[in-house]
Amino acid sequence: MLEIYKTIQGRHSQFIEEILAKTWKRGKIHSTFFGQIFYIEGEHLLAVNFLTALQHIFSVHMCRSLESAIIKDDIGTRFLKLKDFTYGSWINIFNPTEQEIIRLSHYTNLSIEFIKSTLDEEERPRIDSENGYSLILIHIPVENSTKDPEIYKTIPLGILISEQNIITICLQDNSIIRNFIEGKVKTFYTFKKTRFLFQLLYKISIYYLQYLRNIDKISDKIEKELHKSLRNQELIELFGLEKTLVYFSTSLKGNEIVLGKILKFKFSHIKMYPDDTDLLEDVITETKQAIDMTKIYTNILRSTRDAYASMISNNLNVVMKFLAAITIILAIPTMISSFFGMNVVVPLPTHPHGFIIIIIGSLVLSIIGIIILWRKNML
Repeated sequence: MLEIYKTIQGRHSQFIEEILAKTWKRGKIHSTFFGQIFYIEGEHLLAVNFLTALQHIFSVHMCRSLESAIIKDDIGTRFLKLKDFTYGSWINIFNPTEQEIIRLSHYTNLSIEFIKSTLDEEERPRIDSENGYSLILIHIPVENSTKDPEIYKTIPLGILISEQNIITICLQDNSIIRNFIEGKVKTFYTFKKTRFLFQLLYKISIYYLQYLRNIDKISDKIEKELHKSLRNQELIELFGLEKTLVYFSTSLKGNEIVLGKILKFKFSHIKMYPDDTDLLEDVITETKQAIDMTKIYTNILRSTRDAYASMISNNLNVVMKFLAAITIILAIPTMISSFFGMNVVVPLPTHPHGFIIIIIGSLVLSIIGIIILWRKNML
């Protein structure tokens, strides 16, 4: 699916739309002077910066008929959902069709292979560029909707930045992107591309930490269940958590390398400001914390799984030893009855209490065997 969003922010946002709506219908701008657009409203002479107005002419007013909805309408700020590409917009694509990839390729002049590479699950986090676009490819954590034992997995998220737009490409819709669309992230503007990039990276690191804490809680719950009964299901769940942590560890290390490159080197279309640098450093700090937590939880889970696997093996040995002892005890009366069942002359064949004597003798020998095995800790 392909979605297009745009933030209009500033004290002229609504005013410009009203002016352009009127001037556009008349087919001309009233007058321009020194980069200003002048518009006479009653007895008042109003002025708007020409470049700002020009941007809104092509990016807002001309797409007014294609606008789907106003997602958020705050004082001085509007977050719009559009149906066409515009300057300063955010293009969000997830699980794209072939037609959507072709449409994006025509708009950006990027090759289809370059766009599809961002959707490869095996693609490593990296930084690349093509035709005026800078690509930041990172891995994000998402909930696993399949029946696999791992509850979370990581998938690639491609972030393309140019002078015109910022584009996010992902295999599936996810909570991280939805936080921005649903207005849960403060001071988020589509035209502040560098800040949007770092806000997105920061939100990704926060989700890693959140999911790691969830894994810790789930492992504690599984451990309590293992105290009650040692079943294969609990061990399978522990294995799934451990596998998830392996995915997290690999993805976080790749993300850390990408973040370090962004901080150390200058890339086109990623203009660094002091506040943005501080935010990026926070992202790197949170990512390192997530890496450390992943290592700790991995070691704990591995130790827990190994300990309970040893307990299951030990319990199996105890059961086998007990069954061997029972077999030995039951073999005593069986062996005695076999002797008296042979077709030869045996004692007590005509004694009136011969059967009872044989039974009592078998019981006595069995009791002696039980005592011996008990002293040997086999019972």
